[in-house]
Amino acid sequence: MFDINWRGLLLPLAYLAVLTGTFVTFSTVYRRRKALQSANLAPWFGPHLQRNIYLSLLHMEPEEGSEKSPKIPDSIIRAALLRRAVEDINRIIQIRTAKAACSSLLQRGSVGDDLWQRFQRAEKEMEDELRDVVMEANALVPGWGQIIFQSANEIAANKVLRDRLDEIEAQADNEKEWWEKRRATIQTEFMKELDTESEKSNTRPSTSSADEPVLVDGPSTPQGGPRKRKGKK
Repeated sequence: MFDINWRGLLLPLAYLAVLTGTFVTFSTVYRRRKALQSANLAPWFGPHLQRNIYLSLLHMEPEEGSEKSPKIPDSIIRAALLRRAVEDINRIIQIRTAKAACSSLLQRGSVGDDLWQRFQRAEKEMEDELRDVVMEANALVPGWGQIIFQSANEIAANKVLRDRLDEIEAQADNEKEWWEKRRATIQTEFMKELDTESEKSNTRPSTSSADEPVLVDGPSTPQGGPRKRKGKK
């Protein structure tokens, strides 16, 4: 049997204990500080107005003096949930668009870790939001959670198309006004050129008829006529 010198191992064990305690303390403090900084970061998106409206309709409290809360029709609640899903679709599109740019800027060192933490927190919040919307949809109508985001995507696409058409129609009036002014300017310049050409043609010197060659007709000899011969006496 080997004899263990506990007194000789006491110092290394104490060193390992102190080192482990220091590492645990540092890790705990670091995580708390990071969590505090992450909590103090500005959110990636603003307030979710559609979600707040849906929750207000779903948990509407009774008015003063009445015991029962007002009954909200199910159609209004479903419409509010669908509008909430449409807003979630718009935010998902923004996150997917910004993810590649943020990742590239972070690798280059152009942005700090704070921005990336904000982005990751926004992704996590959107995952929870989508899961919550699906659960709410299935609670209202069984099986609706499987198709609610498909309907919301179609509504969002139609809205984008309508906004684009409205923008084109708004620009059409300005383009028409610009073209009317341009056509008037071109017509004015063209009339000025015609007037200038007319004035130039009127100021040219007129040629006198005396300078023109005059043709004089002489006595014409009939061709092929009989010639008179002198007779011999």
